[in-house]
Amino acid sequence: MRRICLALPTNRSCLPAISALHDEAVYAVTHFDVEVHVLVLDSCGPREFGQHAAAVRALPATAGVVTHHVGEAEQREFLREVIAASDADKPEVLLDLMLPAALSYGACTNRAFLVAAALGCTSVHRRDSDSRYQVVAGTAGPHGAITEPGADGGRSLTAYPIHHELLTLGRRAADAAGSVTTADLDPRHAGKPVSMVGASFVGEMSVDIAEMRAIDADAYREVVGLWAPFDWSAEQKAEFADDSFRGAGTEQFTADHSLLTHVDPMRVDMCNIAFHGVQEAVPLLPATDTIGSDYFLIHLVHDATLPGVLHNRNIVNFYTPERRTGPGFTAYQTRFAKFFLSMLYLNFVYDRMERAGEALLDDRHQVRTEAVVELLWESSRLDQTENVRRLEVLDRAYRRLGGRYAEFADVLAAGRARLLDEARRDIEEFAVLTEVWPALVRGARTTGPALLQRQPD
Repeated sequence: MRRICLALPTNRSCLPAISALHDEAVYAVTHFDVEVHVLVLDSCGPREFGQHAAAVRALPATAGVVTHHVGEAEQREFLREVIAASDADKPEVLLDLMLPAALSYGACTNRAFLVAAALGCTSVHRRDSDSRYQVVAGTAGPHGAITEPGADGGRSLTAYPIHHELLTLGRRAADAAGSVTTADLDPRHAGKPVSMVGASFVGEMSVDIAEMRAIDADAYREVVGLWAPFDWSAEQKAEFADDSFRGAGTEQFTADHSLLTHVDPMRVDMCNIAFHGVQEAVPLLPATDTIGSDYFLIHLVHDATLPGVLHNRNIVNFYTPERRTGPGFTAYQTRFAKFFLSMLYLNFVYDRMERAGEALLDDRHQVRTEAVVELLWESSRLDQTENVRRLEVLDRAYRRLGGRYAEFADVLAAGRARLLDEARRDIEEFAVLTEVWPALVRGARTTGPALLQRQPD
């Protein structure tokens, strides 16, 4: 029986998401031979944490489903044990990278990876607190597959992504081919494991910038184009901007479809993803206050020519209101700006990984950590001129947008030197963490799950 980790990192109240996550776990054990460890990594304040704890305790006991609700104090204790077991140098530095004081999308998922390793889980399936599952009218087929509704409209079914994840994740591509709708994978990759299964989202954009596009579409394209490689033409960047952060748009789920392929990183999202193997070779960027810091493995799987499955059980994305007003707006736009500055380094690494291709893998089709580390350190030595220009573009575009965007331009201008330094330090710290990551995973396995495990009543 496979043991898997269904993970929900959160720093906000999300009672419906916790309940829905448990429902997805019940679906998994009902249709597949698995043991599901539902992991809620909770960074909320005392009131919300207490509410979450009560909600987890109230979840109905289900054979094969084990729940874990872990606060930051328990996470810190666990990480200290893991780091000590790894014999890595500078343990306090590593602890800060794994559990920073500021928000980090990459670090919270890295913690999920280590907890999953401690629990003996072979894969990690990540969801987000500000998303929900699509519910459709349809007919259930084998393993819970959803087919087109009949004349009577079928019954109400929930499109849980874990359906496609458990059908194929971790299997040889040749063996997984019979469990997908179609495949476009070259036969020479048939012996490699399916290392990622994912889909995207429908609903609101994955980055909260729809207002910017509504105010000034040209300024929006100029800003979002900063995500693209800097040497692309203006036309390429504008086209890229129009395709960015939109997920599956408004495409509603009707029936299952899946594709065995090298998954395009632009077609999947971290709210709807599962990894096998790669998460134990390389972590995610632990940068703080930076959106997109958790997307590295999506690119690594693609660039290293590892098979993946792209399916259409897209999750519904929505936003909580705090990021749209006052301090929340400033904090979110800062994370957005820092994302663009990180791309100086990450686009370089993605380009070199794509060139390396299969050379990133060993003879067992596993990612060679040291090959990625070398590229990270190489990127850290890049000249910062491109990032200076990125800040200039942001300043010009935000002032053109006016209002609170122009006010935020003043914030960016005042923090320019600090932001440039932080972007370089972020990639250096990523290299440091990646160097010791396999040792941390081994440390997690040896510490055991006793600190974290709670059997349902």
